Amino acid sequence: MSKRALMTTVSAFLAAAAALTTAAPAGATPGSGGPLTDVRIAHHFDRDAGQSPENVALLPDGTAYVTFAAAHQIARISPRGAVHILATLPAPADDGVRTPVLGFALTTGIVRDADGTLYVLYATGTSELTGLWRLRPGQDPERIAALPADGLPNGLALDERSKRLYITDSVLGTVRTVPTTGGTPTAWSTAPELASTGFLGVNGAKVHDGALWVSNLDRGTLLRIPVRPGNRAGAPQVRASGLVGIDDFTFTGHGNQVLAALNGPNEVVRIRPDGTSTTVLDAADGLRGPTSIALRHDDVYVLSAAYTSTDPNLLRARLSGRRH
Repeated sequence: MSKRALMTTVSAFLAAAAALTTAAPAGATPGSGGPLTDVRIAHHFDRDAGQSPENVALLPDGTAYVTFAAAHQIARISPRGAVHILATLPAPADDGVRTPVLGFALTTGIVRDADGTLYVLYATGTSELTGLWRLRPGQDPERIAALPADGLPNGLALDERSKRLYITDSVLGTVRTVPTTGGTPTAWSTAPELASTGFLGVNGAKVHDGALWVSNLDRGTLLRIPVRPGNRAGAPQVRASGLVGIDDFTFTGHGNQVLAALNGPNEVVRIRPDGTSTTVLDAADGLRGPTSIALRHDDVYVLSAAYTSTDPNLLRARLSGRRH
């Protein structure tokens, strides 16, 4: 299947899901930008080449490492916007049609270790390829942990102190953990709050303040899961709800305040520690199905996969008053 045909198929499939996620977040208030200024589209990606950006890891100098979902690629984007493809993961023989829910092979979560190693998740619907992949500088990508072929590995978080990775499975409603050296992942949490209600459940993931924080797209929730002694998972705590279509998120550096990408509604919201939220970006700013968000100093990066439109892009903005 060509990249153009694939994206057309994906667009048709996800349009129905997006139609279910167009309501405004419960408890949210509209905003005219709020703490975000200097909003602009920094780069437009090639949709026909499968450049649907799914997740991002930032360097201090503004370099972005990105997964292109439909092209199952790992790319580096320079601060000036130059795109360099670092690796293309091997395609399954059936083009990934057995991948649960979505029906196409896709790269999802990405994190970068301090030594420059990249870790990426790949969902293909096949036991041979689905799993956690590692890309070291100057080397070919290699799978270091197999994951269930009937699942959808999606969000990826790195605990740099313990050198452990946390992996969300949006179909099986599970968080797994595995050391950065690889091996057999273990189920860390299968709490019912992680399950989907028909499309995709637990999604984005971040390690923050002694806990793993995750989003649940179907349920519209942001959850905090305490990391107990011995790396045991505590009971999930709902920190915000009514966030229809929540995908990836990032912490602003002001306590537990969060910026979150809402995929279907084409919004970025600021979530306060008390769980209330304010819309700070929307489709009028150029969002086209935002899937990922990251922060470097005061610079906000938002990736739009544009599964149901024609403009995958990288939006940048400035966050004011971050530490006040």
